[in-house]
Amino acid sequence: MPLRGLIFDFDGLLVDTETATLEAWRAVHREDGLEADPAVLHQVVGHVGIEADLWVAYPPERERGPLEERFYAATRAACRRAPILPGVVELLDEAAQAGLRLAVASNSSHGHVDGHLEARGLRGRFAAVVCREDVPRAKPAPDVYLAALSRLDLAADEVVAFEDSLPGHAAAAAGLRVMVVPNPSTAGDHFVHATWRSGSMREVTLARLEQLILAQGLAAGGVQGAVLQ
Repeated sequence: MPLRGLIFDFDGLLVDTETATLEAWRAVHREDGLEADPAVLHQVVGHVGIEADLWVAYPPERERGPLEERFYAATRAACRRAPILPGVVELLDEAAQAGLRLAVASNSSHGHVDGHLEARGLRGRFAAVVCREDVPRAKPAPDVYLAALSRLDLAADEVVAFEDSLPGHAAAAAGLRVMVVPNPSTAGDHFVHATWRSGSMREVTLARLEQLILAQGLAAGGVQGAVLQ
């Protein structure tokens, strides 16, 4: 099947809101003379509904509510400042010129995703934006990707999904080829369900994707010599 569409996660992939969130959380700690362990926040990156005490560095008697309020205010400000990640616009331009259909599949809310896309002039580039409130189950369930495929009217083997987190790449792998592009917060993770991995969106072009897809097809057919440098 030819490549006809691309589906992108949002947070940490199109805009690095995840690093912005991490820095806002660490800033709250620093304001109180404490050092935050990034592993504490990392356990909830890309997830929905995970119960975790993000304030374990504080005494148990410290009220968590005011800390959460400071954190959310700092996060909103940091995310507003976060730029589009390098290589994203170039790939979107190339995909549009080639007539590919594009979608976003996110574990975040429409208020968050649509707002940030609109603020950066990106919303009109996507034929569909699917968020957690649109489906019964969030990632790592595949629901957002299945819904995005349906809205694009494409089959899974006509699409490449882009992800940066463990739950996201597991969700996308339920039928799609997955290009994992970790952000600084997830670079140390082991992405066992990835089809391919890239260090940056700047390294991803349609020509490169088509080469990778061709090599994958040749390997599946038992043809030797399909490894790309």
